[in-house]
Amino acid sequence: MSTYWSKESSEMENKTRRAFLQWIAIQMSAVFGGSLLASCGKQEPHSLQTTALPIAKPIQPTEVEPTDAPTQTEQAAAEPSATPNGHPHLAVSRGGEPEALVRHAVAALGGMMRFVSTGDDVIVKPNACVDYRTYEYAATTNPWVVGEIVRLCLEAGAGRVRVMDFPFGGDSESAYWSSGIQEQVLAAGGEMEPIRFLKFVETEIPDALDLKKCQIYEDVLLADVVINVPIAKHHSLARLTLGMKNLMGVIRDRPYMHGNLGQRLADLTSRVHPALTIVDAVRILQRSGPTGGRLSDVQKIDTVIASPDIVAADSYASTLFGLQPTDLSYIVSGLNMGLGQADLATMKIEEIAVGA
Repeated sequence: MSTYWSKESSEMENKTRRAFLQWIAIQMSAVFGGSLLASCGKQEPHSLQTTALPIAKPIQPTEVEPTDAPTQTEQAAAEPSATPNGHPHLAVSRGGEPEALVRHAVAALGGMMRFVSTGDDVIVKPNACVDYRTYEYAATTNPWVVGEIVRLCLEAGAGRVRVMDFPFGGDSESAYWSSGIQEQVLAAGGEMEPIRFLKFVETEIPDALDLKKCQIYEDVLLADVVINVPIAKHHSLARLTLGMKNLMGVIRDRPYMHGNLGQRLADLTSRVHPALTIVDAVRILQRSGPTGGRLSDVQKIDTVIASPDIVAADSYASTLFGLQPTDLSYIVSGLNMGLGQADLATMKIEEIAVGA
């Protein structure tokens, strides 16, 4: 019996000694490894240029337990994201004439040639929602913004550039004229597309969660490139009309959309999905939208926002009104469907002072 206990005691002592030595080795490697990681460091992202306009707080990511040695993927996620070719995710130009604002914002994204190729059939979709407001009331997209976009498309080699919207107040031809859009588009070498009801075609939306099909203007579906050009304005139901909301001007049945507006706008966006969204914030309508009617409701801030990511463009534009992206149901729905990004803190944003 005593021999057994002596043998067992010796084995336990050996195990204890080995465990102690292993513990010492682990502690030394942790200290050495931690010092090495600390000496490597990680470059902080450059701060974005501050502006006088209120910018919403970024959407907070889900919290996870930190690891002692972050992987390359985790380090990359902490840096502001850019497009694969290094262009900024979003460009914002301020402080100049409308044409210059557009030209600088598009140039920052890599130029219109990034989006339009030689011979392309291009549809430009501004907001020309009514035929009884001129552009000063900020109910319709600034005519010079639209004209410059047409000009840039043609310079990039587009074979044809047409501008269209389906207004809810008046017919398209009169809305094009009264808004001032037609004059600038024709001067730039583009065409106005008069709305023809026979061109609305029943269309399946494969990725939709709610709006499984609707009548979409056929020319929009057949175009090589669609460029979305909303004006940033208040809306009594949606809170704001921005890029995703502006796409209601390519469908036949507007009232049906209102039943589940946020999700249905995201569904529609998944089918149309513009190549580029350029938000006109030269003048913004702060109240009484979508049609306005009082110049006292309009603020002139001389700003243009451009991005191939419609959710990102809308997210930034929402901050011009003191809102956060998640305050708008269609941004939330678009984010959930994977249509774009809404966390401004993780985007590479280029801000250009045009008038400086």
